[in-house]
Amino acid sequence: MPDTPATTSVTDYEVLVVGAGFSGLYLLHRLRAEGHRVHVVEQAPEVGGTWYWNRYPGARCDVESVDYSYSWDNDLQQEWDWTEKYPAQGDILAYLKHVADRFDLRKDIDFDTTLTGAEWDESQGLWTATAADGRVYRARYLLMAVGCLSVPKDIDLPGFDNFEGRVLRTYDWPEGEHLTGQRVGVVGTGSTGAQVIPALAETVGDLTVVQRTPNFVIPTRNRPLHDGELEGIKADYPDRRVRNRTHAAGVFRNDNPKNAFEVDAEERRSTFQERWEGGGINFLGSFADLMFDQAANDAVAEFVHTKIDEIVDDPETAGSLKPKSYPLGAKRPVVATDYYETYNRDNVHLVDVKKRPLDTFTEKGFRLADGTEYELDTMVLATGFDAFTGPFTKMDIRGTEGRSLAETWNRDGAKTHLGLGTAGFPNMIIVASVGSPSVLANMVTAIEQHVEWISRLLDTMREEGYTTIEAQEPAQEAWVQTVEDVAAMTLWPNGDSGSWYRGANIDGKVQIFMPYAAGIVEYGNAIDKSAANNYEGFTLS
Repeated sequence: MPDTPATTSVTDYEVLVVGAGFSGLYLLHRLRAEGHRVHVVEQAPEVGGTWYWNRYPGARCDVESVDYSYSWDNDLQQEWDWTEKYPAQGDILAYLKHVADRFDLRKDIDFDTTLTGAEWDESQGLWTATAADGRVYRARYLLMAVGCLSVPKDIDLPGFDNFEGRVLRTYDWPEGEHLTGQRVGVVGTGSTGAQVIPALAETVGDLTVVQRTPNFVIPTRNRPLHDGELEGIKADYPDRRVRNRTHAAGVFRNDNPKNAFEVDAEERRSTFQERWEGGGINFLGSFADLMFDQAANDAVAEFVHTKIDEIVDDPETAGSLKPKSYPLGAKRPVVATDYYETYNRDNVHLVDVKKRPLDTFTEKGFRLADGTEYELDTMVLATGFDAFTGPFTKMDIRGTEGRSLAETWNRDGAKTHLGLGTAGFPNMIIVASVGSPSVLANMVTAIEQHVEWISRLLDTMREEGYTTIEAQEPAQEAWVQTVEDVAAMTLWPNGDSGSWYRGANIDGKVQIFMPYAAGIVEYGNAIDKSAANNYEGFTLS
């Protein structure tokens, strides 16, 4: 009998994990140590998830390096040496490669493996997942560790196919590419754009930035760690990790307990200034009510507008860079280095398409409605992601009675119970994505919270003889409403931000608020309460 080709092989596991980023690696390590037969599939040729793909110039995390790391192994956190306050993409990827090697995780990961579909077999209580190369995996549990920002949004630029120059996306950037001396255009001024624009400006010949909606950009104030600083943090790690777990954002911030208008104008301004000089996400902790009171938010927005005027030499450019249609925070706040300063360079030009509309892309560049033409060698797209849902809906996932997840979510919106399961899709467990704090917190803290809950769940099911868990539809609807109600207490849904928090950056996407805005502490209480009450809101059988 001839050997069965690898492309038609079927492999059975207890747990199949999709994704080898922070979530997938911790799931593999923890569940394997607890005796589960677990395997990981990853579409990239390496571990890292978003930190493998997003290697564009200037890519950096906005959470401090010493906190954007695992807490579950003390030897690991003691032996790894971070060098900067905020870690660059390459440093994070090196860290995750080290984790994979140190804990011998690669032997249980299939790289270069893209799942195209997964189907629930009700008679056997198993998922059957199919890869693009024909390989088939069967598993009782399908754990979706696919990340919130892992599928770039479709290009929606008029006439873009006309452009005959080179096109690069910040996602999957060619390694080592700097575009030295070229005429370059960048579309997009979100978190990615605000990082790649200053980095490219230093090397390209000419840089034209196409802006649709300006963002509030907070200075990073990155720096090397001081002598002895890392050692002090390592000695304090046990207490530091506890502080992170007990803060809504999953990372300790020295938040000001005062409200913005409890103090006079002088103290308000000096507080904003102090936080601005300190840089990073601590700026959001200037006052307790910035995301709850419009007047407080107006005050901080006005402060940022003033800083833009102080930094940017050209008044017209400064005016275009000021967000005015939504509160600070309604879109994800951007943390970047020298973003506003970059527009003072002679080789950098801002095209505000709200003031001067874009007509079409051409063979050599693009043309504005007023007839102005720009010629480019390379176009860089920093246009964002189909956040939360993209990794799920690009696969053909079929649940009970053949129900399509893509059709369900595209019709009704992305609905989950507690951000962990969705009705009609038994044993498919979602990791740190829609319906959980995820992107509104330190992702690593949020991921660890999820993985630990999933681990306890699988242990309970094994010990008590359960083989299936499924979200109940009434509980799911109640949780979706809870997520909406919590968001409605804040300014996150306000204004015309086009925020991917609601899916508003994707034409036709059903808009519901997807991250849980109350933070990881309240979220932890909710998921622990469910577990303590025999996984209330789920059906175990």
